[in-house]
Amino acid sequence: MERFSFNQATAKHWPLTEVVAGCAAAGVPGIGLWREPVQEYGLDRAARLVRDAGLEVTSLCRGGFFTAPGWQDENRRAIEEAAILGTRELVLVSGGLPAGSRDVDGARRMVADAIAELAPEAAAAGVRLAIEPLHPMFCADRCVIATLGQALDIAERFDPDVVGVVVDTYHIWWDDSVYQQIARAGQRIAAFQVADWITPLPEGVL
Repeated sequence: MERFSFNQATAKHWPLTEVVAGCAAAGVPGIGLWREPVQEYGLDRAARLVRDAGLEVTSLCRGGFFTAPGWQDENRRAIEEAAILGTRELVLVSGGLPAGSRDVDGARRMVADAIAELAPEAAAAGVRLAIEPLHPMFCADRCVIATLGQALDIAERFDPDVVGVVVDTYHIWWDDSVYQQIARAGQRIAAFQVADWITPLPEGVL
């Protein structure tokens, strides 16, 4: 259990105080937080709450959405929030196609360029940018990075302490190259997320 972490999205209807209390009561040592409920509770208050409960913040979700206007400032805020919460890992969801575009290759180049721009700032803050590929059904509107291989093609341009990847079973279970890509990732794996894929898919999927 020493490396186990509970992702806040698993119980997204729990207030932050209940998630933290539940983890502490169950002996779960780590918690993966999401920016929106942390901001609602208050960043500094949230950092104290988790610290006082004896928990480690293992990741913060999410930065990214690099194909949308205003991504620079939003991601700089996300890096700062991760540093204040004391987590090394900022999970990145890349963003979908820009409005009116069908150029998925161009969108992936935008993601790579954005990460290159943020990498020095993340390194200075002691935060690793963790690229999470999402299932291809999200490619158009949420995440043009759909495979672990695509994520690694970007991550490998940088020091592994600065840019890593997230292995999320919900999103990459279908990929017939996934075992080779996990081996390729090695120490770049920032988080391994275990989740169910149930059928029929619920309306809205998420």
